[in-house]
Amino acid sequence: MTTKRLFDNTEIAFKLKSDAQLERAYFLFKMIANEPLVKIGSAVTKFALTVHLPVEGLIRSTVFDHFCGGVNEKDCLPVVDNLMEAGVYSVLDYSVEGKEEENQFDSTLKKIIELTRFAEKKPAMPFSVFKPTGLGRFKIWQKVTEDKELTSEESAEWDRIIKRYDAVCSEAHSRNIQLLIDAEETWMQDAADDLCEVMMERYNKENVIVFNTLQCYRWDRLDYLKEIHQRAKAKGYKLGFKVVRGAYMEKENDRAEEKEYPTPICANKQATDIHFNQVVRYILENINDISLFLGSHNEESSYLAMEIMEELGIEKNDSRVWFGQLYGMSDHISYNLAEAGYNVAKYIPFGPVKDVMPYLIRRAEENTSVAGQTSRELELLKKEKSRRGI
Repeated sequence: MTTKRLFDNTEIAFKLKSDAQLERAYFLFKMIANEPLVKIGSAVTKFALTVHLPVEGLIRSTVFDHFCGGVNEKDCLPVVDNLMEAGVYSVLDYSVEGKEEENQFDSTLKKIIELTRFAEKKPAMPFSVFKPTGLGRFKIWQKVTEDKELTSEESAEWDRIIKRYDAVCSEAHSRNIQLLIDAEETWMQDAADDLCEVMMERYNKENVIVFNTLQCYRWDRLDYLKEIHQRAKAKGYKLGFKVVRGAYMEKENDRAEEKEYPTPICANKQATDIHFNQVVRYILENINDISLFLGSHNEESSYLAMEIMEELGIEKNDSRVWFGQLYGMSDHISYNLAEAGYNVAKYIPFGPVKDVMPYLIRRAEENTSVAGQTSRELELLKKEKSRRGI
């Protein structure tokens, strides 16, 4: 069986980092480990950017350069090439959030199509990615999910969302680039799931192009997976899923409490972990029908997936199984998996510094709230500093 020491090799984990980059990473995670400091820093950064104080240079040289690939896709190419030397692929993620205007949705559509074409020319970039709310207003997704009647203007808006989705999926299909579609809050997600299912049926006939995302802190995702699997088998198309734990837990629980409905979130972390592992096992046991992108920073889940693959006789480099982590995090998982022969991709956020700040602030806050995540990063960085004698 798979050894449980694979991720402890810090020489492989940090081989792409210079001594200076290693020191910077250590400094950043020391800062992130301090929850009050993250809260104060986030507030000060938002204020400084809002009133146009000259802080972009400082942000760019610290937190931005650690967690992001650059301000545009060409800016990301040295990072993409660097990762590929270590056998790690890249997923360029245009991480501009919170837009609400039609022209902004059209602009995002254009950007995703540009990135898909850009990826076609780079073997190191087998995926493209987007968020549903990047292509349409949250309120429309919510109304469709709640099965509320749309006004004629809203119906036209929903039609434009469907057309944008089809344009992206069609482009990905024609260029044989796999497309990862992120999941968002439960009160808009049913509409996103249904539309994604339509696109899978349309574009996943021969190969898996379109991937939806399963947030496994939702207790209903295994049941949903089994149901959509039966529908796909009956209609003769394949499925693709990125499997993650999830990103909106506090918001979900707070809303359920406020509106007095049962929370869609698992009772605790242990229940989430069990559910996550059941979903991963189900997909791997049905690998001929369903492709897997395992988006996890959890060592135990990664080890378990490796063991299930071994148990089922799935080759390490089977093109239907990918492991993924965010750029700037969990390098000990990414690079050691790649070194061992697995398919690994890093999500690389990019965009103008000011526009990407909501993403970076959310990432810092998530790191402080995930027990053990930051301390593990620090422990590994410290070990590598010691190994290098710095």
